[in-house]
Parts: sequence; C-alpha cells; structure tokens
Amino acid sequence: MKTPDLAEMLLLAALWGASFLFMRVAAPHFGPLALMEVRVLIAAGLLLVWLALRGELAALWRHKGLLLLLGTINSALPFVLLGYATLSLTAGLAAILNATVPLWGALVAWAWLGDRPSRWRLLGLGLGFAGVLALVWGRVALQPGGAGLAVVAALTATLSYGVAASYTKRHASQVAPLVLATGSQLGAALVLAPLALWRWPAQAVPAQAWVSAAALGVLCTALAYVLFFRLVARLGPARSITVTYLIPAFAVLWGAVFLHEPLTLHMALGAAVILAGVTLSTGLWPRPPRQA
Repeated sequence: MKTPDLAEMLLLAALWGASFLFMRVAAPHFGPLALMEVRVLIAAGLLLVWLALRGELAALWRHKGLLLLLGTINSALPFVLLGYATLSLTAGLAAILNATVPLWGALVAWAWLGDRPSRWRLLGLGLGFAGVLALVWGRVALQPGGAGLAVVAALTATLSYGVAASYTKRHASQVAPLVLATGSQLGAALVLAPLALWRWPAQAVPAQAWVSAAALGVLCTALAYVLFFRLVARLGPARSITVTYLIPAFAVLWGAVFLHEPLTLHMALGAAVILAGVTLSTGLWPRPPRQA
C-alpha cells in the first residue's frame, strides 16, 4: 500500500472513530432521532453538491425506490440505534460492538445469497460472536435506559448494516458508489424528518452539541464517504474495508483523551477476540493459495 493511501485510510479510521465521540457529546442534548436527522441532512446536502458537479443528479431519480430503502436500512435505522446506544455506552465500547458488522454481513450473505463460508470463516464467525458475548456479559439486563438495551441497539444496528450490504450486492451493484452514498443519505433524511420533528428537543441545544452534530455530518459522513470511495477506486473494496479494524482503536483513543473514558482489560480482550473472528470470517487470514 502506498503512503498516500495509508494516510487516507488512517484519516478515514480517525473520522469514523470520532463519530462515536461526537455522538456521545451530542446525543444527550438532541436525542438520537433529531441528532441523526441533522447528521444525514448535512451529509446529503454536501454530497448532492458533489454529485451535481459530476453531472450525475439524474441517477437519483432513476433509483429513487432503491435508494430510499437503502437509506433506511444503511443509514437511518443504524445511525439512530447507535445514537441511542451511545447514551449509555462509552465511545470505545460502542465502536468495538460496531466492529461486528463484517460478522453479520457474512451471516446475512450466507442466509440470503447462499454465500456459504469456508470452515475457517465459520470458525471466525463463532469466535467473533464469542468475543461479543464475553464483552457484554453482565451488561444485558434489559432495563429502560440501561446498558443492556444499548448493547442490543448497537448489535441491531450492525445487523442492519449487514442486511444493507447483501441488499446492495443483490439489487444495487450496478449503481455508482457516489449515487448510492448521496441517495442513501437523502433517503435517510426524508425518512427521519417527521420523527425528528416529533422528538425535537424542547430546550435550546448548547453550542458544543451543535458543533458535534455538524462534525458528524461534515467530517464523519460526507468527507468520510469521499475518502472511502477514493480508496475503493484505488485499492478495491476488499482492501478498503480493512479500515473497519482501525476504527475501535481511534474511538477508544478519542474517548480517553476528550471524555476521559477508561479502557479496561475486559474491553481490550473482548475487542481482540472480535477482531480475530472478523479477520477469519472475512477471509483476510488465512489467505487462499494462489492459482498457477
């Protein structure tokens, strides 16, 4: 990997890791619904400008139904669930749970697309979910506002991402990535708008929360999509998705530096087991033998 590509991957991981920090700061003031509407509305506006400059706006209308559904399952639903989760979980723990996306993606692809994993990948799935169980053990009491519901919300969000990945592969593989990114954010904004108005905070939102919400939209969504698609174009999707493994490290770092969140040995071990499972389940290791 060339140095510029590595630099962009680290920047992307830092931005997506920071999203958990910004949610921790802003979600208590906005609430998950209003915060995520602000996030996707900002991102959609910026991406629409970029799409217009490329002369590809017409593609949004051609794929409007697909993009609306994708925006619901790949942005609106998981964003709100993760926003709810960060009301109770630390930024680092939420990011570690978010790293299970490839595990859910593999399971959904197996069940929906018939993409049966190899024995190594099955081992990885089992190992990854064992890591999740070890990480959340003792936190799953389902009390209103408690950590148990937050854990369930975070894992449901990652399952939604997994469903969206298979849906995209089945129905949207021919749609340009930038059109998918813009349309999904626009679709999410439309879906969340009435809910956000219903749950809009009654009291004034402090400036710090507005700054965090704006950073979520501009940096962690719009700019992050631009960086990700640049990496996909240069490195391919398989190598680009390895950014997933770097996100928890940055989320833990930002949480420790700015919110003074602790990193426990329990969290570190759970994260290591989950990432080992993800490495196996996604086929990053062991590498298949090269054909002659």
